[in-house]
Amino acid sequence: MEEGTHRLPLKLSPHDPYDVIVCGAGHAGCEAALSAARMGSQVLLLTGNVDTIAQMSCNPAIGGQAKGQIVREIDALGGEMAINTDTTGIQFRLLNASKGPAVQAPRAQCDKKAYQYRMKHTLECQKNITLFQAIGKGLVYKEGKVTGVETNLDLTFHGKTVILTTGTFLQAIMHIGKNTNEGGRMGDFSAKGISGSLQKAGIELQRLKTGTPPRILGSSIDFSQTREQKGDDEPTLFAFYESRGNEELFHVEQLGQEKLGWAPGTDQVSCWMTDTSDETERIIKENLHLSPLYSGIIKSSGPRYCPSIEDKFVRFEDKDTHRIFLEPEGRNTDEWYINGLSTSLPLDVQLKMLASIPGLENVQITRPAYAVEYDFALPTQLFPTLESKKIENLFFAGQINGTSGYEEAAGQGLIAGVNATAKLNGMDPMILGRDEAYLGVLVDDLVTKGTQEPYRMFTSRAEYRLLLNHSSAEFRLQHYSNQYDLVPEHRGRYMKDAYDKFNTWFNKIETERYQNGTYGDALRRTAQLAEVLPEARELPSDVLNQLEYSIRYKGYLDREYRHIEKFRNLEKVKLPATFDYLRIKGLRKESALKLNDIQPRNLSQASRISGVNPADISILMVVCKQDLT
Repeated sequence: MEEGTHRLPLKLSPHDPYDVIVCGAGHAGCEAALSAARMGSQVLLLTGNVDTIAQMSCNPAIGGQAKGQIVREIDALGGEMAINTDTTGIQFRLLNASKGPAVQAPRAQCDKKAYQYRMKHTLECQKNITLFQAIGKGLVYKEGKVTGVETNLDLTFHGKTVILTTGTFLQAIMHIGKNTNEGGRMGDFSAKGISGSLQKAGIELQRLKTGTPPRILGSSIDFSQTREQKGDDEPTLFAFYESRGNEELFHVEQLGQEKLGWAPGTDQVSCWMTDTSDETERIIKENLHLSPLYSGIIKSSGPRYCPSIEDKFVRFEDKDTHRIFLEPEGRNTDEWYINGLSTSLPLDVQLKMLASIPGLENVQITRPAYAVEYDFALPTQLFPTLESKKIENLFFAGQINGTSGYEEAAGQGLIAGVNATAKLNGMDPMILGRDEAYLGVLVDDLVTKGTQEPYRMFTSRAEYRLLLNHSSAEFRLQHYSNQYDLVPEHRGRYMKDAYDKFNTWFNKIETERYQNGTYGDALRRTAQLAEVLPEARELPSDVLNQLEYSIRYKGYLDREYRHIEKFRNLEKVKLPATFDYLRIKGLRKESALKLNDIQPRNLSQASRISGVNPADISILMVVCKQDLT
């Protein structure tokens, strides 16, 4: 993993293919390219516009419930999102700060353009990445494998593997009332050729919808009618700094350049809150027939957990008002994001709606709200590595898999980049367990259950969430970072040493006697670790914090470990890579069809498929004992 001055010329010969071609440079594409390059692959990153790399198409924020944990996991696996957020963040808040550590989650507002520019610079500086502006219009196949990408420039690039991270751009259409325009983002293009190319290969596509609110000028907001929301006095950052030096924040090795950004957590700005009014509700309900969602123009599913404002008033009729957050988009712009006001109503209705909200009576819109419909590929067509079951060496990551959110996309991109490179190098794939990471839950949910709406990660989706607190990500995932060489050697060494130190001290605290029990018993009686064991003060803060958490909540964590062990027995029962489950007598046809579609790796994954019940698993267990072949 290194940055350097050596650059390869653009390669166009089929006899000298790239190791990995990444199509799309959003949050998934950036992490895919970086992880593959840092493992030594020669990467071509194709993007329709190099000026919108890592664009925050919707809200200018990173993190939140479960999402903040994902960002810390990305950092533990050598990804860039966390440090990019810290160095361009303008407000930091720890959500659920008054609750237990397992459900606490960091969130940050970012300077939208600074975030984008810094990530672009990081890609430009990274050894093994070739960045090129072109729109992919089709894939090249040979004997059931992907071998390249055709572009709008009549250039074909050849690659041993291809990772599609096309976001909301496939056959994308934007809606504002009855007005429609092609594009996956306002001011951008619609990718038309890739969808047909995928369908020709037998990959099933469906449509999803997402949306975004208006942007307004901050100088036109009457802040006297709103409520201030400040950042935390002691900000919780995303990146792990105990294992890295501060010099890694801005300095570019060998190039003598400085990356954009500032000291994390400094000079925070405020966000502001207001609420809709009775007049807002009246305006929306009187104009529902003009919304593409309710007039039938949009037929695809939108995000249930991030509904449009018209959806909120229809689905939650018992609520008189809905909270609105006013969020600055950067330090050097007066443009503000209205969180909670996503809509696809016509512009004249949007103006009336805004004028009905306290503090926004006279606001000036710079960009209207709109909805986007786009193609996605059913993720049940993927292996847990995110490689296609239909076309070898073709990987998918991000919103093309039906997910919603920058964090979910970035995590998938990192996993796809690692697994594409691992396959080329004959290494075992990186498949994270549901008990190891929120990213493991995310990928397993997608490839096992699929999704019919934009998938968003929540803590409730993780059955072992007590094990997945945000501060433990390096301890949970350090062996993967070292196995796949995803972090610099000094950082990998620190992570392993910290993990070993934690285990040594944990055993000491839980076995050595102290007063009426062990040191652990004393800690669980509300004592502080440093009080009963003064030498613990010398431990690094990350080790000390994880010891406090693991010992104080040991009873609850042990219960989750027992549950994990129970399901590991099901994981040990492997299922054939390809098998016709319709041949099994007694298995319900519905279950057999779903098992044929998913082709689970083991009984544990089979048990999580929607529609496969315990009776079906019992039949499979009996058949497995008879040697399922």
